[in-house]
Parts: sequence; C-alpha cells; structure tokens
Amino acid sequence: MRRELFDDEHEAFRETVREFIARELTPHQEEWEAAGAVSRDAWRAAGAQGLLGMAVDESYGGGGVDDFRFNVVFDEELVSAGVYGFGVPVHNDINIPYLTRLATEEQKQRWLPGFCTGEIITAIAMTEPGAGSDLQGMRTTAVRDGDHYVLNGQKTFISNGINADLVIVAARTDAEAGAHGVSLLVVERGMDGFERGRNLEKIGQKSQDTAELYFNDVRVPVANLLGEEGQGFIYLMQNLPQERLSIAAGAIAGAEKILEITKQYCRDRTAFGRPIGKFQHTRFELAEMATEVQIGRVFADRCVADHVRGELSAEHAAMAKWWLTELNKRVVDRCLQLHGGYGYMMEYPVAKAYLDARVQTIYGGTTEIMKEIVGRSLGI
Repeated sequence: MRRELFDDEHEAFRETVREFIARELTPHQEEWEAAGAVSRDAWRAAGAQGLLGMAVDESYGGGGVDDFRFNVVFDEELVSAGVYGFGVPVHNDINIPYLTRLATEEQKQRWLPGFCTGEIITAIAMTEPGAGSDLQGMRTTAVRDGDHYVLNGQKTFISNGINADLVIVAARTDAEAGAHGVSLLVVERGMDGFERGRNLEKIGQKSQDTAELYFNDVRVPVANLLGEEGQGFIYLMQNLPQERLSIAAGAIAGAEKILEITKQYCRDRTAFGRPIGKFQHTRFELAEMATEVQIGRVFADRCVADHVRGELSAEHAAMAKWWLTELNKRVVDRCLQLHGGYGYMMEYPVAKAYLDARVQTIYGGTTEIMKEIVGRSLGI
C-alpha cells in the first residue's frame, strides 16, 4: 500500500531502483562480501541509471530534483533487499549537501559530473581513533603554507574509505579556536602523503569498504577548501540531521522487512502439530512488534516530510535516529528468537540482518549522543 509521503513519481522511481538492485547488486552480494568492497562497476551502473546525484543540478550531470524522498526510496529498497554494503547513502545523502551548498563554481565543475556518473566515489572523514562522538576532540590538523594546507592526522571507520576518490576531511586549521577552528578540506586520490590503512573487518555490512585513512604532510591546495575556513564544525552540525534521517529511514525499513519475513516464517514453521504463529506467545510478540513498527513508520514519514519542507529540527532528527535504530535492533533480535535455531544460520535473512543492522545505533552519532541532543533541547 502506497504511503501518503510519496506520489506516483516516487513510486515509479521505486520500481526503477528495485529493478536496478535485482539486476546489478543482488547477484554479486556474496562476491562483494568476500572481497570486502562493492565493485566500482556497480557505482558506474548506478550513475548510468541516474541513481547518483539526484539532487545535483542538471548542468553538472545530476538529476536536478532536490527532493529527499527519492533518497529515502533508494535507502529503503537497499535495506529491503538486504544490500547494506553499497555506500550510496554516504554518497547521495550525506555528502551531496556539502558539495552543492559549499563548493565554489570551480569545485562543482571539477567534482560533481564524476560524482553523478559514479566515476568519483566520495567519503567523509570525521571520526578519529580518539575522537568519535566528540568531534571537538579531533586532532587532525591543517596548517596553511602559502597556497596549500599541510594536512596531518588519522581518521578511522570511514565508509567508502577504500574506494573513495574524494574525501571530505574535517581538520583543525586553528588549534586555539575550539569548535571555530575546524575546516573542511577535500582530499583527492593520488595526493602525496594520503594513505589508506586496513579495510576494516566488521561483524556485518561485509561488502562496505570501511577504512583507516592517514594524512602525512599532505599538501592540499587552498582551492580544495570547502566553504569558509573555521566554519567546518558549523557545516557538520547543519548537515548531520539529514545524515541521521537517512540512517533512521533505513532502520525502519529494515524492521518492516524482517517483521514481514518473520510473520511468513511463523505461518510456515510448525511445532507440536501446528504453525508456531498459532501460539499465543508468538502472536503477542508479533503484535507488539507490529505496533511499534507502525508507530515508528508514522514518525519516520513525518520527519521526512518535515525535512522536505525545510522544517526538520536537529532534535527530531536525533529522536528518529536513536529510537528507530534501537527499534530495528530490538525487532531483529526478537525475530531471530522466533526463528529458533534457524535464525542463527547465515542462510536465513534474519541472521544477516542481525549483523548488518547492529551498527546503526552507533554510526552517525550513538544512541547516547542522540539522547543528549534531545535532552539539551528540553529546557531543563
């Protein structure tokens, strides 16, 4: 049943996305999970299909449609298909606002056409080994030297880190200015001193290349400064709500999908001579999850609608992020339990979902940080 949030154009786009995923992504999942990264061919295929840079102006090769509902459709379909490793949400949902709103005309001409074709894969590097949720604790520095910045530091847990051709790096350009001393620099593949460490081995999302990045006296041209010097922390705070909404949208879609799979399993699986769904305890478990998921869906769609109107607050984005990711974690865990021993087998979707979804309460800001954001807004 179509949701009120979407119109015919969004649903037509959904069919395009489903066909693309079935054709270009699903058949290669095992291969990419073994390799620890999605093939660059998949990125180029997504670009050729018009699935990258939907919000980028047509003059740069984008879709020219700044409507986040299209991003949500793509995110939902990836999760529904069990495709967690294709880093398009980082590319489309997180990085586009930085490039479309902050980049100069010269920078847009350099980067956006490749962004939209999939020839340029992007990442954003905020987290450091000693500074995750506490962005003000970052130690990566960029010191001005003529028409370059000399960049030194280390980032970790960077999604798309191995494949990335362009990395938006948060660094301190003024060590004495606190939050007002952070700037955003764009580091490009091949710059001297820019090195990639391990493709990190994770418990889930195996095909998502997640890397350590090292910057050793990297000379980044001043022409690669994104926005104004010293405004980087403000830019991050402005764009984090969309990132968190993207994660929340994937979380509720994941909960819905795994609940549907589990309901069917409970119809088909028998014990003591009847389907396990006939037992009262099972029905109560399913009833509770169905209710919570429905409540979550209503709030998620409201947040997306608010965001499209430019009215989503940082507090509501934080609420959506923490509550919907925790809901997804809870639903997947209970659904795995209802599968019994089969739920522990990787050939069952619930087992893979259990591993792939677990990080959602961590990346993009932990549940604890989201609660802190909400708590500070209460005026207590």
